[in-house]
Amino acid sequence: MFHPPVVIIMNKSKLTKPYIIWLVSALCCLLWGSAFPAIRRGYEYLHIESADTFSIILFAGVRFFGAGVLTLIIFSLIERKPLLPKKTDAPKIAVLSVFQTIVQYLFFYLGLAFTTGSRASIVNSTSVFFAIFISALIFKQEKLKSNKIIGSVIGFAGVVLVSLDAFKSGGGAVGEAFILISSVSYAFSSAFMKKYSDSSDPAMLSGCQFMLGGAVMIAVGLICGGRLTELNARGVLITVYLMLVSALAYSLWSILIKHNSVSKIAVFGFLTPIFGFVMSLMFDASSKAESSVFAVISLILAVTGIIIVNKNGD
Repeated sequence: MFHPPVVIIMNKSKLTKPYIIWLVSALCCLLWGSAFPAIRRGYEYLHIESADTFSIILFAGVRFFGAGVLTLIIFSLIERKPLLPKKTDAPKIAVLSVFQTIVQYLFFYLGLAFTTGSRASIVNSTSVFFAIFISALIFKQEKLKSNKIIGSVIGFAGVVLVSLDAFKSGGGAVGEAFILISSVSYAFSSAFMKKYSDSSDPAMLSGCQFMLGGAVMIAVGLICGGRLTELNARGVLITVYLMLVSALAYSLWSILIKHNSVSKIAVFGFLTPIFGFVMSLMFDASSKAESSVFAVISLILAVTGIIIVNKNGD
């Protein structure tokens, strides 16, 4: 009997299998990689200016509130039961919402408005380092081994290589500082998710924290004057797509983190900007041949780094 891929990976006995980890992590990174250009398209389609801070926050809030609703619906259907939080889950949801959605994506959206997507990709990739160090040194969830550091450095080299053009293009220190704050916040959220998912369903936590964080961002955006006045079919479609990206990618990622060490999963994050770069090449007829070569080499470096980090277990 055929079972959809998502149902298969929900089988807990398979969640630590290398092929499942590679398949699902790569899928998540592919979805996230597509979000970089999609967010900027969203600004364009909805006519949101980079200086219109609170409309940007409102746009992000709508995306994440919708992502939370979709997460709870999709995974309730998959698990064949409603995913409802208990009273004891409220503090966990609040903490995750602050680090995963409100702080991470508030600064990510603002940062992306003030720097290029390629420069943002480089800075955002530092979240892998932060996730590994925070998990090992602050939360004591795993040991900080040399292979994790070496593999992360090699993977990061791949990201830098694929983003070489970023050093030729203009960027803003403020925008990149915002992306860095976003990366640190994400790293903390990974460690918290690992901790909390021991006693709570990670998909439920994902959906609820998205809804809470999205609601807060919508409220802040509206109260401070943010507006989405230029609604159109393209803008709505790109927003729905971004909702699906978050609902599927982060929930599946959280399920993997529940059953594996943070470093084993976090290192796959180096694939995100590379996938984003490759997708942009596919849709750009003017792309140079050497860009494709850089993409291949970068992918090899990222995969090599992932293999090294995962080589000796936790």
